[in-house]
Amino acid sequence: MLDKIRVVLVNTSHTGNIGSTARAMKTMGLSQLVLVDPVSEPDGQASALAAGATDVLGNAKIVSTLEEAVADCGLVIGTSARSRTLSWPMLEPRECGEKLVAEAADYPVALVFGRENNGLSNEELQQCHFHVCIPANPDYSSLNLAAAVQTLCYEVRMAFLNQTSLPEVEQEYPLVEDLERFYTHLEQTLTKTTFIVKQHPGMVMTKLRRLYNRARPEREELNILRGILASIDKSIANKEK
Repeated sequence: MLDKIRVVLVNTSHTGNIGSTARAMKTMGLSQLVLVDPVSEPDGQASALAAGATDVLGNAKIVSTLEEAVADCGLVIGTSARSRTLSWPMLEPRECGEKLVAEAADYPVALVFGRENNGLSNEELQQCHFHVCIPANPDYSSLNLAAAVQTLCYEVRMAFLNQTSLPEVEQEYPLVEDLERFYTHLEQTLTKTTFIVKQHPGMVMTKLRRLYNRARPEREELNILRGILASIDKSIANKEK
């Protein structure tokens, strides 16, 4: 089950943080590390700070975009501070660990960490189903990247060890790539109906993403929504004829 839980680092600046992350992961039994567009690929400093976790570091997968890193995942949780312009469904660290472990039985899941200096962008945060915030000291809430990884991986391990008491997930959720196709289809259809004006799109799609991520439609429900959009597309095409 732990092999289905991946840690994703986005645009990491310091290779030492990549190595320290690998070490933090291995101490908690996690092994799947994905690096999204790192400033520098793992080097000697990364290996030195990985200590005995060079196997996790050596097997790290490097991709260009977050979308590519999580496309086959059924659950994506992004780390974020609470002070965002647009609020998103939030989890406490313990809830985060429990949800990742509960759903890893059915498909790959991802825990996403952003840049050392400014975290994840709003666009990247919108690719996550939930956000998680570590309730650090408000007077000094700056956590080192590897320390944040260690904290949340610990919660994952505790949930894994206590999994007999966790409720089973019976719903079948769509993968991220299926959701992204739905969002693309939704935007295209709403543009056709002029609900979204191309020159002035505003925040419509951002708010709709938040709505559907909060609702967590199951795979069958998503198919129904795609069918509704297809019927609207067909109706518009018939009128144009």
